[in-house]
Amino acid sequence: MTPEPLGTPDAMATRETLDLLEGFRDPELCRGLLVRLERELDRELRFMEVCGTHTVAIFRSGLRSLLPEGVVHLSGPGCPVCVTHESEVNAFLDLAARERVVLATFGDLMRVPGHKGRNLKKAVADGARVKVVYSPADTLRLAREHPDDLVVFIGVGFETTAPTIAATVLMARAQGVRNLRILCFHKTVPPALEALMADPDARIDGFILPGHVSAVIGVAPYAPLAERFGKSAVVTGFEPADILQSLLQMVRWRSRGEARVANNYTRVVRDEGNPKALEVMDTVFEPCDALWRGMGRIPSSGLKIRPEFEEFDALREFGLTIGETPPLPGCRCGDVLRGRIRPDQCPLFKKACTPAAPVGPCMVSTEGSCAAYYKYQVE
Repeated sequence: MTPEPLGTPDAMATRETLDLLEGFRDPELCRGLLVRLERELDRELRFMEVCGTHTVAIFRSGLRSLLPEGVVHLSGPGCPVCVTHESEVNAFLDLAARERVVLATFGDLMRVPGHKGRNLKKAVADGARVKVVYSPADTLRLAREHPDDLVVFIGVGFETTAPTIAATVLMARAQGVRNLRILCFHKTVPPALEALMADPDARIDGFILPGHVSAVIGVAPYAPLAERFGKSAVVTGFEPADILQSLLQMVRWRSRGEARVANNYTRVVRDEGNPKALEVMDTVFEPCDALWRGMGRIPSSGLKIRPEFEEFDALREFGLTIGETPPLPGCRCGDVLRGRIRPDQCPLFKKACTPAAPVGPCMVSTEGSCAAYYKYQVE
């Protein structure tokens, strides 16, 4: 592809975007925010980010090591691979072994361990047909290439990916693709945050809310965090100044005895979210109870395929029932996702569990907190 000439409108817009992002990385700006944060901090602030991209951004920028001593960073259930329940992993591993099934998945699920250390990479070695796709729409091509088989796409993730999968279902119906099924394990973020706060042992003072999810759902769904639980929460971008500004905002609100939910990522997130994405998602999916790793079954925290689209439902097609199974032996990913322990407090961390030989999903995913701890050598 020929590069866009620098004087074209698209190239100029790209340059303006890059210049804007550089402003949020400015060392002097960040240094000033850190000084103010330390000066105005009146007591310990335990904040939880709920997005795998935030997890990596905080570690990669070095921000975690620069935070004042009284600011404690917790990683929450914001990595879609990490929160996929053990029972769901076992379900798609069992499905991979069935005849006439071609399993389609995003690549980050290939190494997630299930029962007795099984994963999709090992399933492929045993003869399973598993295809890595980069977009749910790729499954339409796969379905046409395998007309005598059922192509089953593993639908995991949050509100960020659900609209694209819903759109794929609508395209499949419009194009008459009849051998595509969706194994729907999607989860929604706000109910999980409410479940975290309902835990009497939770020690969380505020939340950095996910930018990508919020671009779809907006700000209103997070209101119960402030209204019911008295905790502030801020939708935040991924640059150091974004995060520091939001932490300072939470400190100031708390010092005034206030709890608020705010949108500090207005360059991407609208308060009302993305109405078209929400419409598409709501057309194909409806809320259901869902299992979360380490958190159990959370009411109305998942999405299932509506009866009007049941011909695309893999759970119905194969008669699958997802029940709770015990966690992986020795793995404490569930406690990490709840903010109860740091990754390095798991006895398997950097010993039996490494990126080369992961025991749990928080070490598998590039957005997992265990993988971030390992990669950036946090002590």
